[in-house]
Amino acid sequence: MTGARRRWFGLVFISIAVALIIVDSTIVNVAIPSIIDDLGITSTQVQWVQESYTLVFAALLLVFGTLADRYGRRRILLTGVVIFAGASVLAALAQTGDLLIASRLVQGVGGAMVLPTTLSLINATFRGRDRGIAFAIWGSTIGGMVAVGPLLGGWLTTSYSWRWAFGINVPLGIIIVVGILLFVSESRDTGEPRRIDVVGAVLSVVTSATLVFGLIEGRTYGWWLTNTAPTLGDWTWPFDLSIIPVAFLITLVSGTLFIWWGLRRQRLGKSTLLAFSLFRIPSFRNGNIAALIVSLGEFGIILSLPLWLQNVLGYDALQTGFVLLALAIGSFVASGIAGAFGNKVSPLTIVRVGIAAEIVGVAGLGIMITVDATWLSIVPFLFVYGMGVGLATAQLTGVVLGDVPVEQSGQGSGTSSTARQIGSALGIAVLGTVLFTSVGLSLQAKLDELGVPTAASSQIVDAVVDSAGAAIPALSAPDSALGENSAAVAEAAKEAFSEGTRYSAFAAAGFLAVGLAATMRLTPRRVDDNDRPLVAAGQG
Repeated sequence: MTGARRRWFGLVFISIAVALIIVDSTIVNVAIPSIIDDLGITSTQVQWVQESYTLVFAALLLVFGTLADRYGRRRILLTGVVIFAGASVLAALAQTGDLLIASRLVQGVGGAMVLPTTLSLINATFRGRDRGIAFAIWGSTIGGMVAVGPLLGGWLTTSYSWRWAFGINVPLGIIIVVGILLFVSESRDTGEPRRIDVVGAVLSVVTSATLVFGLIEGRTYGWWLTNTAPTLGDWTWPFDLSIIPVAFLITLVSGTLFIWWGLRRQRLGKSTLLAFSLFRIPSFRNGNIAALIVSLGEFGIILSLPLWLQNVLGYDALQTGFVLLALAIGSFVASGIAGAFGNKVSPLTIVRVGIAAEIVGVAGLGIMITVDATWLSIVPFLFVYGMGVGLATAQLTGVVLGDVPVEQSGQGSGTSSTARQIGSALGIAVLGTVLFTSVGLSLQAKLDELGVPTAASSQIVDAVVDSAGAAIPALSAPDSALGENSAAVAEAAKEAFSEGTRYSAFAAAGFLAVGLAATMRLTPRRVDDNDRPLVAAGQG
């Protein structure tokens, strides 16, 4: 097999590795109701089942991106896939909520080893216009898997068991390991080996972990004063001041120390976790800023839309997956478009067109989200949104890493991925707050109009918000305690949840518009067939 063909076969298995971790981050959403029924987990445990993976994943991306440069990108990728598959077995066999959460934490470690190494392997393996095509395939895989995850999860949960939503990772992991060993060559930093910056690694983990924790848990524990006191065993948070400002203070202090420590070691000629010199590259600096902002709105609507489809429109998990499949189709179509025009249009232009398509798709969803909506009114905008994700994600990654030296690609891709994950976490926190705050306020007002007593209306609002809408179907049940008001209350809850989902969509569109404006700080980068820059990227 020729070297060129081997590279493209290797890209297939690199993309499957990306698909593995992206699917797992979305597949759980549609399986949660079955997990609740089977394991009897609490609402707090439900939240951690979904969020523990993201927390560890974001905290360790930068560390493993650097370790991959030192010890070998393929080696770290394979190790990550094995850890991920092993943790998936533990998740599938979990008999309690705590064991499931612990398994998800370990999955986050494996996922953090996989994502940055796939990026750096592509950056090290492909050159010139082939690199743009490879990044397009990588990015479209991410966009498509965001939708395939709910579809796969819905099918496995409905036809078999929620446990297979995790068990499916084992055969996929075996396929990935075999393919990577056969078709992907090892690559690493060829310079003189230097000692790992352990202090920098610890500071980066603390910074990322506390920031993501604060962003995700702010609505639960209170952004300033304590709403719900966090507990750890027999210990309970004893202060009126919420733990969230404390977490953000730790983020600020540890982040400042991380930068100071890294610059100090760089001046002394010692190794650093992050090559701070990369931020002197305009395309890298400005591209990461744009990527973070775009991520604020890029996938947030996918978290609220399945809840609305199931709890308001009454779709089951599999039907919800089929509706979201439109996003995957749009993303794969975008892959073909990016490949066809990659040699004629600059990657930055494709990024801007993609973000614009995302704005149209998400805003259109916001307009169409009503109690009486049907899948026919939703699918076209999901398709447009998927096309935008497919166009923007990969090409923006290519712009960010385009001028990064190959020997620092692991550090560069780790930084890029971390920026995206932190942006996603911020988006989840903000859009989640918009969704549930809007639902609570709207439902309270509607219940007041219906004349529901204050005590009863507060219970109804808490039930709907705390269950993320899962309590809505029970409100209209024949044996509901609401009696003759049950139908009106259930309709009010559906309208309120639709309004919250709509406002969340419009907020996501706003973030994407800011992200589009941020790309104006970048300028097109053109290369010849040997990957030599013809025009410098990202000036300004």
